[in-house]
Amino acid sequence: MNKNIAIPDELSLLLEQLAKNVHNTWMTERINQGWRYGHRRNDELKTHPCLIDYEDLSEEEKNYDRNTALQTIQFILNSGYQINKI
Repeated sequence: MNKNIAIPDELSLLLEQLAKNVHNTWMTERINQGWRYGHRRNDELKTHPCLIDYEDLSEEEKNYDRNTALQTIQFILNSGYQINKI
């Protein structure tokens, strides 16, 4: 399986939307576990600096979520599926 399959340009918006969804899903799960925003990550106090809106994340943090989204799209395409907007 070619993990590094190129993503068509028309999927770039989907990639960003999926990255935002990845972040929001992670954030919701953390909040449900009792985590809250804090300037530094502290596992004992359950604080994390990334418990903010996706748009307010640093590019480095956004790239972490984009990578997860990219790998998901690549997996779908490598599995023989097509992604079409209807």
